[in-house]
This record gives sequence, structure tokens and C-alpha cells, in this order.
Amino acid sequence: MHTPSPASGQVGITGGSYRLPEYPFVPPPELTAPGVVRHPIVIVGGGLSGLTLAACLAQLGQPAVLLDEDNTVGVKGAASRGICYTQKSLEIFHRLGVFEHIAAKGVQWSVGRTFAGHDEVYHFDLRQQQNFNLSLQPPFVNLQQFYVEAFLVDRIAELGQVDLRWRNRVVAFEQNADFATLTVSTPAGDYRIEAEHVIDATGAHSPLREWLQVPFTGARGDDRWCIADVRFASPAPAERHTWIEAPFNDNRAVWQHPMADGVWRIDYQMPPDSDPAEISREDVVRERLARHFGPDVPLDIVWVGPYAYRNECVNHLRAGRVFFMGDAAKVVSPFGARGGNSGIADADNLAWKLAAVVQGQAAPRLLDSYHAERHQAATENVRVTRRTNRFLRPGSPTEQLFRHAAITLARQQPFARALVNTGRMAVANTYRRSPVCAKNTPHAGTSVPNAGLLWADHTPGTLNDLLRWANGRLLLLVFGQLSPAACERLALLSCCAPLCSVQVLDAEATPQVREHVRDTHPHGAGHLQAACHVFGHAWALVRPDAYLAATGEAVDADLVHAIENALAVPTFL
Repeated sequence: MHTPSPASGQVGITGGSYRLPEYPFVPPPELTAPGVVRHPIVIVGGGLSGLTLAACLAQLGQPAVLLDEDNTVGVKGAASRGICYTQKSLEIFHRLGVFEHIAAKGVQWSVGRTFAGHDEVYHFDLRQQQNFNLSLQPPFVNLQQFYVEAFLVDRIAELGQVDLRWRNRVVAFEQNADFATLTVSTPAGDYRIEAEHVIDATGAHSPLREWLQVPFTGARGDDRWCIADVRFASPAPAERHTWIEAPFNDNRAVWQHPMADGVWRIDYQMPPDSDPAEISREDVVRERLARHFGPDVPLDIVWVGPYAYRNECVNHLRAGRVFFMGDAAKVVSPFGARGGNSGIADADNLAWKLAAVVQGQAAPRLLDSYHAERHQAATENVRVTRRTNRFLRPGSPTEQLFRHAAITLARQQPFARALVNTGRMAVANTYRRSPVCAKNTPHAGTSVPNAGLLWADHTPGTLNDLLRWANGRLLLLVFGQLSPAACERLALLSCCAPLCSVQVLDAEATPQVREHVRDTHPHGAGHLQAACHVFGHAWALVRPDAYLAATGEAVDADLVHAIENALAVPTFL
């Protein structure tokens, strides 16, 4: 293992800048190996999506190698980067064992307020929405991305399995039908490594995409922004505040988010095609902040950077032995927190499929479903963020007229407030067209919230606890009483397929099998059944990434077909 934990106090802010941990370079064994070593999985890139994938694989007991050209998390001298983590991402982090660190360090929020001038024209509270209140994780936590990445590095070290190699830069690549070969440059010399599967998590400027000439669809506009991370003496409200027309920013848009360490992230929309150097000069930024908060408010500028947003997506998320994820797969404008969270979901989706195929529990064609599911999610996120782009910077007279009408009406009429588009907040994407989700199940392909439950000894647990117990196998939740024949069929299925089955009962029912839980929790009874979209006597087949593969009523051939379909295998029986 080449994954030491950062020393205490290495992550955070000092004065007016971020302080990042540094990890030592350790010469990899391939430098002295007699031949080229082949690994089942090699991850290129140690950013948010790459580290999430590594942690997911490690938790499933699947060895892998991760190559990162840097020696730290985040980007040296650069921004806090992503900050808003959705409920689905927080559920993934809970399953990986890092949510508690994130929740303790970050800022939880559920309320967003949108202003036009001095008027509040829209607000929401996600905790009041039914699709958020079934999970034990909050709707959002704000935290600088480098903290999350550092927590993931520590967790990877605890779990083992993944060889995380710092200052290992991929400089050449080739592949054939059976494996890929990567040439890696290090401070101690170059070496070659083979991989059955390569995951490109190198970001928006992926060299692998360029070497493989991967086609993509994208667009870059002339909209410009300046982002400032600012520390104040007074705490920020634990809410998202946005202005469509901010009087203190020449009636252009502004975003304001609280983060850890008393830092606020503030995004200022700038005039089109602004000079990046000019808009990010310290004296210009301080003048902008003075107009926003007042000339006498003490503050410390932690980081400033100009940004030009763009939207692009590769046409296919797989090229031979290579899978693209995170910003290497698609880049979206950050409106609604659909960037980094999408990369986290990419990792969670691909990890269990890779582990199942490598470990012989699923057919290789299961890996094709990664593109089918995550490309659908990527194109949806691009579509949604482009609509926000057009609302914030109308590209035609018609769009300008719509924006003006929506803002004007929203000041007076509640029905128009939903038309004000400052970013549709990200939720877990659905996989309605997935080939490995049952076509005859209305809710197949939807994410199952991390609902609470009670174990057989009446101690509290969660759906994630059951998924960890299943350890990469499918999880079958059977609600209510079972016939003797159904009990026999479940026992046979558990012996023949990579499946863990659990009987889910109410508080009073008598269990019929050893593996059982109670669908009750201090937060409410029946949450697990509601989370699975089933009622009465039924079953729900849940994948390791907490997505619903299928539901049904009887333990019969339909269940067998659902298991086979979820793993892309012809038959188990």
C-alpha cells in the first residue's frame, strides 16, 4: 500500500489560502519486476470520481491500482472546487464509511432562496419534499472538495485492496481485445503496466480521450464568472442564496453558499467575454465584495478564480477496455450541483459491475450497462444545465422575453416562481431505459433512499447496512409473511445466485427466516417499503449501488428472470 494518511492539521486554510496534504512517492514494484505486470483494474486519476471508485472497489474486496500524477488531493494553488454534495452522494459516502466525517466538517442545508433585485421571488425547503425525507442523510452538505477527497484517501488506506500511487503519470497508452498497456512516468523512472480494465478519471482535459480520439458533443458559451472563496468573521446562513439580478453586481447573477471553516463561496456573473485577469484582480474583487456586503465588513479572501462554463459529453462512455467517468466523460455547468455529484454516481455505478464481472458473479456484458445508464444521466444533466444557462444568459430575444416575464410574474404570482431557473437541484438520476432493469416494473431503475430499519435485536440500522452485508451481491427484500414454498425457493436462490435475501416485517409479525429486519425506525415506520415503491406482500430486488432492479409479488419465475437480467447472465438454475 502506498496510501499514508495525511498528518493532522494538513488539510484546511491558513491565512488567505488553502492548505492541502502531501503524500509521498513510493517506487512501484513494476520498476524492478522482471516482466510487465497485469492488473484487473487500473484507475487513472485521483480526483473525486477516481477516489470514490477506488473506495467502492476496496469496500467490495476488489484489488485495483490508482495512478495519480500529483501528490495531493484537490489542485495546488486552486479552488475549493466542488462544494455541494447531494443526498445520493451522501448516501454513497455513508456506505463507504466517510459520511460522518463529511457531515461533521461541512454545512448541512435544505433551504434555497432566490432574489430578483431586493425581492425574494422563489424559495424551497428540500426537507419538506417527500422524495428527500425517506433517507437518513440530509438533502445537501456543503464542503470544500479537497476535504472529501482526503477523507476518501484515508478510507482507502483503512480498507486496503487499492494500491494508490502518487506522482505516477500515464504518458502513453495502447490496447487490444484482451488488455490495455499503460506507460507510466515517475520520479524514479518509467514503467509499463497492463490492465484488463482501465478507468479514465483524469478530468476534462483527459489525455486518454485525446489518444483514443473519442468523439464528443459539446458547446462553450461566452458567459464568464468570477468565483471568490471568502472568510468572514460572522457565520453565513445555512442556506443557498441566489440573485438573478443582483443590484450590487450590475444586475447580473450571484450565487452564495456557506462552506467549512467559515468560508463562503460566492459566484459573480461577469460581462460576456470578460478578461479573466482583470475580473480576478484582488482590488477588483475587493471592490465587488464591498458593494455586496458593505465597505466596512472585515473579510479574508481565500481564493479567487475566473471561470467559463461549458457543456460537453462523450458519445460513448466506453472505448474498448477503457471506461470514462466524471469530467472525463462529461462536463456540465455547476448549476444545481450536477458536476461532481454525477462523477460520484458514475463511480458507484461502475464499481459493483466491475467487481461482479472480475469476481465471476456476472457476465462481461453487464459492463455495457454502464454506458446505457450513466450516459442517460449525463445527457439529462447537460440538458438541464443548458436550460439554466439560457435563463441566466438568454441567447435570443424570445429567451430574453421569457426570462423578463418569469421574473415579473414571480414577484406577484406564486405559480410563476417555479419558472425562475437558477439551477434545478440535482437528484439521483433514473435508469428507465437500462437493459438490466426490469421493463415490466414501473419504478425499476430508480434510486432507493437510505431508509432506516431495526435489526432482529431491535437496534437501529439502515438500508446501507444491508447492502454492506450483501457485499456486492444483489439484495432481495421480501416484505411480509412467506409461504413454505416461497421459503424453499429463496433458500435455493441464495445458494445458486450471488444474492442475499432478507425478510422485512412490521413490528409485531413473527419472523420465518433467520435473516430478517423490522421496517420501523425512530424516523417512521414503513419507510423501507415506501423507499422501494412496493406495498403489502411483495419483493424488491436492490442492486449494490442502491438502485431498484425489479419488484414483484410472488417468489416465482419472474424473480429468477429479474436476478438473471440484473447480472446479464443467461441462467442460474
